[in-house]
Amino acid sequence: MAKKSISTSSVSDSASVLDISSKLLSWYDVYGRDLPWRVVGAHPNPYVVWVSEIMLQQTTVQTVIPYFYKFMERFPTIEILADADIEDVLLLWQGLGYYTRAKKLHECAQRVVSDFGGKFPKTYAELLKLPGIGPYTAASISSLAFDKPEAVVDGNVIRVISRLYSMTEELDQIKPEISKRARQMMPQRRAADYTSAIMDLGATVCTPKNPVCESCPLQSDCGAKQKNLVGEIPKIVPLKKVQKSGPLFWIENESGSVYICKRHEGLLSGLWEFPWMAEETTKDMPPAFNFPFESDWIFTKKSIRHTFTHIQLSLFIYRTKTNEQDPDFLVFQKKTGGSFVPQNDFKDYPFSTLMKKVIHETEDAKNKKMASKKTEFKDMNLKKTEFKDMNLKKTEKPKIEKPKIEKPKIEKLKIEKPKTEKIIKQISDF
Repeated sequence: MAKKSISTSSVSDSASVLDISSKLLSWYDVYGRDLPWRVVGAHPNPYVVWVSEIMLQQTTVQTVIPYFYKFMERFPTIEILADADIEDVLLLWQGLGYYTRAKKLHECAQRVVSDFGGKFPKTYAELLKLPGIGPYTAASISSLAFDKPEAVVDGNVIRVISRLYSMTEELDQIKPEISKRARQMMPQRRAADYTSAIMDLGATVCTPKNPVCESCPLQSDCGAKQKNLVGEIPKIVPLKKVQKSGPLFWIENESGSVYICKRHEGLLSGLWEFPWMAEETTKDMPPAFNFPFESDWIFTKKSIRHTFTHIQLSLFIYRTKTNEQDPDFLVFQKKTGGSFVPQNDFKDYPFSTLMKKVIHETEDAKNKKMASKKTEFKDMNLKKTEFKDMNLKKTEKPKIEKPKIEKPKIEKLKIEKPKTEKIIKQISDF
């Protein structure tokens, strides 16, 4: 079966690959981004380049910058990083995601110190042999740190080249062709600047949505622009997310400390967590499960939702309080290898963003409960005060002012004594 060819629309006849590279470099000299790991005019530090490139994998620049500053402050040299405890590295990494990167970063630092005296190898082939360094990172370090003409292909580069050459097929089909074009476009001089230029163009001008074509130095050469296909290229088929759900167990001892254990495999390997399990499901509810040990479990009616690259996860929180010497619990503890930790000490343990959500949800529920109790207590006090006021009103006799009644002045009537003769006469007449 013949191999399917990729349909591409070449840049305009007047433009050559070198013309495009030259335009990109001229644009970069004016509009290149100011980034903490990139100092214009200074010789790049391979250690700084390497740390930034590992952090930038699957993560945006704006998210990385504050983590980069904290990391370099704590581990300013590769020797200090190599000597550090992995838990210290994970603690600084928490929240950045993809924790395998941090573990490989630490392992790679130890290898560079032990095998290369703390100096990164300069060739692409040697870089590929180091832990956590694949083709993309090897090309990035080789190009950005040592100015070698190694083509770097990330999401920004894919977008620029696929639009430039109007590649309309699905992304998986055109990746080999994009890599080929990227190598052709790479100049022999100023390789580091060119790599930064094409990545910056994709990040600031040739963006996934609402690209600013009128500001692009390659607009007159762009096949997608000429065909009005910029918004449709590259053609990316979204990954179908798998839905998983299950219980998470919040276990407290009699003093209020919480049981945590360390994960030893998978994406969250090396991080501390509350015991949990999840299975693929079609419903947003926990599948049937058995509790880890017999206890008075309470369903909190709280759920945590978290999205990984390809997984939509829902965890439902169940709480219990247990005696550390309970036989069933001891069997569970032996299997999981965890221990009870005071909640105030959570800050000293590296947790994933998922587990931080659990902590936040639990603390939030506790604060609301405390606030509710305070409000109830306040209301009770108010009612007591009202009752007291009512009693006061009942016991206090109102002061009634007696009205001043003035005694009327009674004038003495002057009564004239009748003449006896007349009275007798009147009686006799009657």
